[in-house]
Amino acid sequence: MSEQTTPNPRTARIERATKESSIVVELNLDGTGRTDITTGVPFYDHMLTALGQHASFDLTVRAQGDIEIEAHHTVEDTAIVLGQALNQALGDKRGIRRFGDAFIPMDETLAHAAVDVSGRPYCVHTGEPDYMVHSVIGGYPGVPYSTVINKHVFESLAFHARIALHVRVLYGRDQHHITEAEFKAVARALRQAVEPDPRVSGVPSTKGTL
Repeated sequence: MSEQTTPNPRTARIERATKESSIVVELNLDGTGRTDITTGVPFYDHMLTALGQHASFDLTVRAQGDIEIEAHHTVEDTAIVLGQALNQALGDKRGIRRFGDAFIPMDETLAHAAVDVSGRPYCVHTGEPDYMVHSVIGGYPGVPYSTVINKHVFESLAFHARIALHVRVLYGRDQHHITEAEFKAVARALRQAVEPDPRVSGVPSTKGTL
């Protein structure tokens, strides 16, 4: 069950509680990159901190979930709520650039993300090495992050934000670098796509709505 509160312009606060997790996300699209992230999964905290900072969003995440089972439910549910918050904060999407893309290098890795704030949710995620299906980051001690969930995080974000999101890894070796480059590429693409365009006063679509 989700509870949504009426946002101020370009801000949102979303709460979601299930038997598997309890999530609160606060988002300001016109922030300065201030973040306060607690999910119980340290590497995911690191990724969401990078996302907020490089998107220049003010982002607060408070997540409690059944991490004693594994991180999956908490990671997935947080991505769902973050997507809902992004959709709510965008409002009617007047005056935004709508499209954004970014290439992000991280040492031996290069990742690319492209975003269309289209109102039509879609996600394409390609290029990760096959071993990412079995890789785990962290957890010694603490709760590990399984990189197999990367694709699902971006799918959940895209679906609930109602955006088209394409993420690809051009090349890379280290699973930490690959995952972090993807999150930073998504952040920079989102920053570009949602920022105000001084040349656009209405909704940037020939249909008149997004």
